[in-house]
Amino acid sequence: MCGICGIYNFNNKPNINLVLDMMKTMKNRGPDDEGYFQDDQVALGFVRLSIIDLSNAGHQPMVSDDGRYIIVQNGEIYNYIELREELKSYGINFRSHTDTEVLLKSYIYWGEECLNRFNGMWAFVIYDTITKSIFGARDRFGIKPLYYYIDKNCFIFASDINSIFKIKKESIDIDNQSIYDYLVFNRTDLSEDTFYTQIKKIPHSSLFHLSEKGFNIKRWYFLKERISYHNTESNTFLELLKDAVKLRLRSDVPVGVCLSGGLDSSSIVSILIKFFSKFDLNTFSAVYGKGEPGDESPYINLYKYSLPNMFFTTPTAESLYNDADSFIYAMGEPVPSTSPYAQYKVMELAKDYVVVTLDGQGADEQLAGYDYFFGYLFKELICNFKLYRVFIELYYYLKNHKSLFGLYSSFYFMLPGFVQAKLRNNALGYVNKNLQGTYMKTNRVTDNLYKANSLQNALMNHFEYKLEHLLKWEDRNSMNFSLEARVPFLDYRLVEYNLSSYSNMIINKGSTKYILREAMRKILPEEIRTRNDKVGFETPQDKWFRTQKWQSRINDIISSSNLTPYIYKNIATKLYNDHLQGNRNIAKEIWKWINLDRWLESATCEKRK
Repeated sequence: MCGICGIYNFNNKPNINLVLDMMKTMKNRGPDDEGYFQDDQVALGFVRLSIIDLSNAGHQPMVSDDGRYIIVQNGEIYNYIELREELKSYGINFRSHTDTEVLLKSYIYWGEECLNRFNGMWAFVIYDTITKSIFGARDRFGIKPLYYYIDKNCFIFASDINSIFKIKKESIDIDNQSIYDYLVFNRTDLSEDTFYTQIKKIPHSSLFHLSEKGFNIKRWYFLKERISYHNTESNTFLELLKDAVKLRLRSDVPVGVCLSGGLDSSSIVSILIKFFSKFDLNTFSAVYGKGEPGDESPYINLYKYSLPNMFFTTPTAESLYNDADSFIYAMGEPVPSTSPYAQYKVMELAKDYVVVTLDGQGADEQLAGYDYFFGYLFKELICNFKLYRVFIELYYYLKNHKSLFGLYSSFYFMLPGFVQAKLRNNALGYVNKNLQGTYMKTNRVTDNLYKANSLQNALMNHFEYKLEHLLKWEDRNSMNFSLEARVPFLDYRLVEYNLSSYSNMIINKGSTKYILREAMRKILPEEIRTRNDKVGFETPQDKWFRTQKWQSRINDIISSSNLTPYIYKNIATKLYNDHLQGNRNIAKEIWKWINLDRWLESATCEKRK
């Protein structure tokens, strides 16, 4: 919805020009309006993307009726209409139709407890002009970002990591632990840390208090406490998903869907058609041509007779070459594949038609959408001596997927953490051993993601440690083009319901997302409902990096001094030559070199300014 930022100084009046600089850096997040507030302790900034109540009544920073509280909010409270009616029954009056006013008056009336009443995505900060203190919070799963920097003189926060880096670059260092986890495990956003040592994130599900007395973060929502095993049903699932979609249609601007052709986004489109008669729906898809890796045109085109407004983009090796620096800057931190680039191009396409998009993000993490989740299921069944079901699931897995990956994953997840890390280090051998020796034991992946002893625990760990990097990329891709992305599958009611399922409602006879597939009978095209392959926003990146234009650039990057502390260049060169000859596909590794080099170069150049 917007971008928020601010400075709280412990000793002197904050410089409003620094806040204005931060606002300028994130202006793409809010092109429709902007505002700021300043007193002797605090300066707050806001840029607005108008979604609900497009009038001036939605201007921020928003001030409470009595002038005591000042709020800046990013995101949406989807159930704001119901909350407003409840507050009105208590005698509380409203002067706008915005969810921001509902949020502010909910806090004034209920205090911190208001967070448990919200259904939505948010990161907000409320300043109390009487106590000179700040209260802020993020949503349950980290859909909306909130970064901060703190030292003895000040606390700085922003929706955009680049905004903080811009004004504090002299004080900020590169975080090599994050680079290690990125290169070795393809993972980012595993904790409150970022790729900058001094810039942190307010963790998802967390709130914070700030005053002259200090800074304190605490958890306000515990997913595991909301979960217990019980029988779940596809009919109940469908009703929850329908209501989640309905709430996320609340908007005073056009809404569309990012349609990949997979089970999740297609389910949203089918629900919109069948239950909400949205035949004028705009959809946006990335395609590559018949037979190309990542192309899902046959599934997307199943909707061409139902929807007249389908739009397509085709990312190419040349477009990535031309967009690489702007894309990398838009992401703020390195990303481990070009999949987010496909989403970047979809959002670039969508900006000409809509302001809000829906998509299927979050379904994989609660319904075991990745192949390696079979490894967790096999591990759970073996450890609980459910050998009959092991054989049944293994039989159908091999039949449906024609792969041993799930079985290999199971063996891998049973290994000690240090062995898992060692195997990943040695997989391609290009990661500098000095980097390995320093950061292998402190990696944040093996203990947090790989140690789960059941499918349900693995799914919950994904919500805790993995999901947020996908949400960050979606936020940055959408907001880069002044769009708001909404994710119905992350309605907390649906998440809590699904994660309380027994494993047979998640994976059943070699198929993931069993409860979703059952719920979508006679709603979703059968070709999509029964498909067992997963593509998502994949790209033909292996071919792209064999093109002549990219060859020259990649060889220059491999020899770059930026990468010297992180990779062995002779091994990287050999691996790339093997890739060029078609002997192996290391496109993900190549992209990580490209992204890391360009990101480091950008950060270094910015510090020189």
